[in-house]
Amino acid sequence: MLGSFFDTNVLIYVASGNPAKADRVERLIGGGGTISVQVLNEMSNVAHLKMGMSWTETRAFLSIVRRLLMVQPISLEIHETALTLAEYYSLSIRNAMIAASALHADCNTLWSEDLQDGMAIGSRLRVANPFQAES
Repeated sequence: MLGSFFDTNVLIYVASGNPAKADRVERLIGGGGTISVQVLNEMSNVAHLKMGMSWTETRAFLSIVRRLLMVQPISLEIHETALTLAEYYSLSIRNAMIAASALHADCNTLWSEDLQDGMAIGSRLRVANPFQAES
């Protein structure tokens, strides 16, 4: 099953004050996709600490995201893949974990602002910046 994987830095725009970016992300999510438990954890942190959402609001936001997107659990196998990706592509372990989760979820597109738009990871995963792609 090839599909889309969403990085935290893209999904958080749904709850941001930027309507153009929020609309773009909502359209992408409408096509389905996958996230990881890591993304949920990072979204919790950003929503509560940086955006000032209460825990009730944070849980409600995450609940909506979990209903719309499949969640890839983190495993030792994903961790090992991430170490290999971090070394080979000179990625931070955070970005390598995101890419490894996308690969293990059989995704072919990783929507992210953190990685280079168009970057190929492995033989089938391509990074796409949803905001560059639209311009």
